[in-house]
Amino acid sequence: MRPQFHKLPLSTDSSFLYMCWECNYFDKPWHFHKDYELVLIDKTEGTRFIGDHVSHFKDGDLALIGPNIPHLYRNNENYYKNKGLVAKSIFIHFTDDFLGKPFFDLPEMKLVRRLLDRASLGLDVLGKANKYVKQKLTEMKEEIPARRLLSLLDILIFLSNSNDLKYILSSGFTASNSNDTDKINIVFQFIMENYTNDIYIEEIASRLNMSVASFSRYFKHHTRKTFSQYVTQIRIAHACRLLMEDNYNISEICYLSGFDNLSNYHRHFKKLLGVIPKEYKNRFISNTKSQLTQQPI
Repeated sequence: MRPQFHKLPLSTDSSFLYMCWECNYFDKPWHFHKDYELVLIDKTEGTRFIGDHVSHFKDGDLALIGPNIPHLYRNNENYYKNKGLVAKSIFIHFTDDFLGKPFFDLPEMKLVRRLLDRASLGLDVLGKANKYVKQKLTEMKEEIPARRLLSLLDILIFLSNSNDLKYILSSGFTASNSNDTDKINIVFQFIMENYTNDIYIEEIASRLNMSVASFSRYFKHHTRKTFSQYVTQIRIAHACRLLMEDNYNISEICYLSGFDNLSNYHRHFKKLLGVIPKEYKNRFISNTKSQLTQQPI
């Protein structure tokens, strides 16, 4: 099976794609496309892989992903086992020239052009910008095509003036339209099914009929990280989710996330996030209480 290059069909009355997606779980493989993608996680959670980035995603997460950046949103394992669960998202796909090649080069669009250039490293939309764009995306469900076009332009203009944007990818990342995706999807599935246990590079290399050295080169070419680094990122993302849920103590979360001892767990956690697990949990609880006290009665 050849490449997972995705091109979603447009309707006859629209120059871009707007879609509300509802399913039991996200089933798109590691893929890329020439479009920009604005994606809102409406209701579900899991792990996202975007270029060289791995993190947990949850309700309300919003990102702008530039062209040719390979990405995959994979639900938590319980979504694949429980048909009663539902995954919902809203997303928009648009090309650089969907309004004509010169449009985003107009003087009035200078800041939007800069926003689209920044999207080559992926952008998380946070804070007030997140709230504003979520509302606009939801309202677009009921809009006629002409209104949707104006709403998309409004979103892009709003984001181009916002400070609530955070880069997703590392500064050295370069988007590639590499089309050898079936193998990397096998790798991601293997990781997601095994990361909470001992996981061995020899096993996945064998599954792909590759030597460990060849597989290591192959994996780093696709992700810009070693296999060990990638697995660690996924384990830390899982630990963060468990810390926020507050159903287990910190020691329990260490082992539930696939780490074999507390020392490694704390060392990797601080290296990736800059704080130890206890500090991370306390900050989350503190922020949650602050948000609750600020809500109007």
